[in-house]
Amino acid sequence: MSGPEPFDVDGTADELPGPDVPGPDVPDPDAPLPPEQSGLASMIESLLFLSSEPVRLDALAIACDTGPEEVAAALRELRRVFAPGRRGLLLREVGGGFLLSSAPETEPAARRLLTAPRTPPLTPAQAETLAIVAYLQPVSRPEITRIRGVAADSACATLVERGMIEEAGRSQFGAVLYRTTGLFLKLFGLDGLGDLPDTAAWDPTPEETATLRERLMIAGDARSGADATAGDDPAARPAFDLSGAGMVEGGDPRDAAPDRSADGPGDARPSED
Repeated sequence: MSGPEPFDVDGTADELPGPDVPGPDVPDPDAPLPPEQSGLASMIESLLFLSSEPVRLDALAIACDTGPEEVAAALRELRRVFAPGRRGLLLREVGGGFLLSSAPETEPAARRLLTAPRTPPLTPAQAETLAIVAYLQPVSRPEITRIRGVAADSACATLVERGMIEEAGRSQFGAVLYRTTGLFLKLFGLDGLGDLPDTAAWDPTPEETATLRERLMIAGDARSGADATAGDDPAARPAFDLSGAGMVEGGDPRDAAPDRSADGPGDARPSED
């Protein structure tokens, strides 16, 4: 016994597969849509959007916790919504299931989009460098190097090339200062630098705290021109307040940027690569 014929790619067939559920008439693209889509149709639309493979009617019924007749009716409703020429998507039946696909006329644009070079994600070195610039800006590359413990040349160059940071003048010793850009705010969904996450939310381990504290102390000594290892015991220094991290509550991080009067041309550090 043969079942009802599936509707074709352009949505002109008369029936949707289902348990003896009659199909609707051929949808008229110019016919007015109902003022509001049913909840079940919206749910199925969401499931089809999330799935990269065709979804069978019975699987949709189980996922929606309803009967196949209701699912078939909702699919007929969606078929009208995605009638050819009405939207940029089509409701298609493929391999015994249903999926949403792009309309044929969008193929040239889709090819141009999907064949464009993809921007690689940030490496850990680049992410660390970007975080330092974001919270301490304007900040120089030698200072970034002292805080991270490895050379920041490659990371800074890549972040500048990708438009996330930019030059913001020079220190009195000629070191280039960096700050974040508008693209950085856009990519991370920030309205301004005041929306950066509060560093107090980070809960480091005691070992991480000690390591970071020592790096920051060394960087501070370098800025003041002092020898980081002379005259005192680093372990006896007062604890560094990580909750502050150079930020002024409710203000712009660059307003609280530390004095960089001792920034030099750089110091020899291991390469981050």
